[in-house]
Amino acid sequence: HVEVRFFAGAAEAAGAESLSVAGVATVDALVDRLGEGNERLASVLNVSSLLADGARVSDRSASLDGVARVDVLPPFAGG
Repeated sequence: HVEVRFFAGAAEAAGAESLSVAGVATVDALVDRLGEGNERLASVLNVSSLLADGARVSDRSASLDGVARVDVLPPFAGG
């Protein structure tokens, strides 16, 4: 299981501040799973910064092996 925490507009789009997701091996798979059936969240995920256990994800094909938490940070106004 990976805990996914959503911030700002991502939480609004997800309808939750956090979710637990099982059975995903990569960041791409996680993003795909989260966006299934929620076009608004899928759009937010495409422009968001992702942090895996506090480290910025630069390669979305990266493995989630050993990762406990992924934070979804959408673009913030003015930053």
